[in-house]
Amino acid sequence: MSELWTRWTRAIADELPAAVELRHTVHADPRGSGDEEDTARLVAAALGAGDGVRVAKTGRAIRLPGASDGPAVALRAELDALPVLEGTGVPWASGNDLMHACGHDVHLAALVAVCRAARRVGVPRPILALLQPREETSPPGALDVVESGVLAECGVDTVIGAHVQPRITHGMVSATPGPVNASTDEFEVTMHGQGGHAGYPHLLRDPILALSQLVVSLQQLASRRIDPVFGAVCSIGRIQGGAAANVVPNSASAFGSLRLMRAKDRDRALETLADIVHGTARAHGCTAELEISPCEPVLDNDPGLAEGAQHWLRHAGFVVDDMFRSFGADDFAHYCGGGTRGLMMFVGLGDTAGVPSLHDERFLPRDEAVTQVAHALVAGYLAALEVPAA
Repeated sequence: MSELWTRWTRAIADELPAAVELRHTVHADPRGSGDEEDTARLVAAALGAGDGVRVAKTGRAIRLPGASDGPAVALRAELDALPVLEGTGVPWASGNDLMHACGHDVHLAALVAVCRAARRVGVPRPILALLQPREETSPPGALDVVESGVLAECGVDTVIGAHVQPRITHGMVSATPGPVNASTDEFEVTMHGQGGHAGYPHLLRDPILALSQLVVSLQQLASRRIDPVFGAVCSIGRIQGGAAANVVPNSASAFGSLRLMRAKDRDRALETLADIVHGTARAHGCTAELEISPCEPVLDNDPGLAEGAQHWLRHAGFVVDDMFRSFGADDFAHYCGGGTRGLMMFVGLGDTAGVPSLHDERFLPRDEAVTQVAHALVAGYLAALEVPAA
């Protein structure tokens, strides 16, 4: 395996100039969720292994043969960009109102470098290059990929991903066993009351007041209803209601998300959410409608894959973190169980990205991140060879 690592990573180094150029091209002309056809075509052409199979409407699954007919290892990269107006100022900045502010351009370039190098040196087991759409929206592209049956048709038993992460120190990669990203459910609450003149509050049932109390009360869900060792996050991201300062509206709405790190907490938390919503409405003489949209399950890394990848990451000179978790969510979670096992690693950027957060208009990993993500993908592939699926 050490010989394969050496030959493969040397071949990746030869592929890097073209991969970095691809990264700049993709970054300059991003596509939003569900509109990734052009990006998929561009990346597939760069892979040079044919058009593959169309998946999840705008994605591609491209199979590269291995020396044996054993189970294939899927390497996943995301195609979509975000509705963010770029503020980096680089010559290859986005030319439209979208931006690769989550590093997907880096992931795609790294995948191309890894797969082109794999074709040159030869690898033991087939690789499925999975160009996945709609990671940034719901319904998620990963769920469509799983439900399409393409992974089973291509003999995939393992899916590997690597994501840049500015919250981790540069030079470090996280390969944490078990849950690493939260489940997420989005919800909308509409509070109905009795509106009217703001100067006569005693004649009204104020839905904005009830909604304001609800925002505060929902924090009890995380602080008092879920084991703090595992935690929960309930956030309101948008509130709307009313049209004038002196008019209380008949209704007002709030939009938020609920995130949990344990699958078994999910049903209880959703029941508690409903109790708090309707109880707060009654306390203010209002009624409430609650709509819940399930999004992603908990992203649960296969322990064997995580431990196997750690060895190769150290071999590559990375400092390895085995504790990093976040309440972010990723549809990669759909690959972790139910026919395939998964490993999502996080490649540290530290302050090299310039800003502390993904999805920021100034977020711009250095081009060297392409190499780091590529090496993480190779580490995950080798772990899949050494740790057979149960």
